[in-house]
Amino acid sequence: MQSRRGRNFALRRYVLLTLGMLGVVLLSALGIWQVERRTWKLTLIERVEQRMHAAPTAPPPPSSWPAVTAASDEYRRVTLRGTFRHADETLVQAVTTDGPGFWVLTPLQMADGTTVLVNRGFVPPDRRDPATRRDGEPIGAVSVTGLLRMSEPQGGFLRNNDPAAGRWYSRDVAAIAATHGLSQVAPFFVDADATPNPGGAPVGGLTIVRFPNNHLIYALTWFALAFMLAGALLRVIGGRGRAGASDPKWSSRRAAVRRLIGAARNLSRDTGSDARAHLESA
Repeated sequence: MQSRRGRNFALRRYVLLTLGMLGVVLLSALGIWQVERRTWKLTLIERVEQRMHAAPTAPPPPSSWPAVTAASDEYRRVTLRGTFRHADETLVQAVTTDGPGFWVLTPLQMADGTTVLVNRGFVPPDRRDPATRRDGEPIGAVSVTGLLRMSEPQGGFLRNNDPAAGRWYSRDVAAIAATHGLSQVAPFFVDADATPNPGGAPVGGLTIVRFPNNHLIYALTWFALAFMLAGALLRVIGGRGRAGASDPKWSSRRAAVRRLIGAARNLSRDTGSDARAHLESA
């Protein structure tokens, strides 16, 4: 009877230690992955900064449109030349540092017959009517410099665009082009720079470029959990066989390891403040 209990205890201990070691490996791997993600994010930020401060170039030609991607082209400075089609402007709801209002998206007809949507800038609600800003609607050929941006399909957060009602929550190039019957439209739009418009509206140059970079915090969290779990396992390994089974210290150690393993499982699905919550509960 005693030998059977001893074997069962040894088996449970072996399973517990195996799961614990797997947890250490998993947590360490997640920490390494976050370090790699941080390296990738820093490279992305540096690349975007270089694009934004480089000399403006011509926009991608129609032959290159299928190859335009966020990774290779977004936030590139470009200069466009053409004629605005003010009658086909679209107002897209916006919240900026100047308060709530609308982005004014206006098609720019290029000399080659193609069209690029230009986000000319922000207007407050009391200037959404084009009649209140006629001075800011240039006639004839113009030159616009700004940042190339990718289309924003579907709509905003929990709000879908409603073209029929004229309610737009995102700058969906394809949907806007279809609504106004535009053809040969580039699959991207351009955020105009801060060059002032006559009459003071729209206000350009309000593009916000922000890349969350919390990977170091996440990596330290994973590595700290791996270290704590490894320390708990070493304490368990230092236990003394069956005698430890009835030892209150042994029981508390085993319970601590189980809690840490549970926290590791939960953390494989959580990040940020949730990670700290699971750590504290363990």
